[in-house]
Amino acid sequence: MVDFLRYAYYVLLVYFYVMIVYILLSWTPIRNSRFYTLLGKICDPYLGIFRGWIVISNIDFTPMLGLLLYQFILSIIARAI
Repeated sequence: MVDFLRYAYYVLLVYFYVMIVYILLSWTPIRNSRFYTLLGKICDPYLGIFRGWIVISNIDFTPMLGLLLYQFILSIIARAI
């Protein structure tokens, strides 16, 4: 069971970093590339849940909420290992 949790933790940690890259690239001209589209297909199933909740003057802050919740879940798994 511990091995499964360790494996799941590392897979989810990689996904966390992919989401951070996706969010950071959304502020650059790379948004129009195929790489960004691929990252969107990977990250949007999770980040799409939070989209549009906290919007202040055309800036969507909900990815931060999604990342905070995701980090909380990662910390719970890390404590269980």
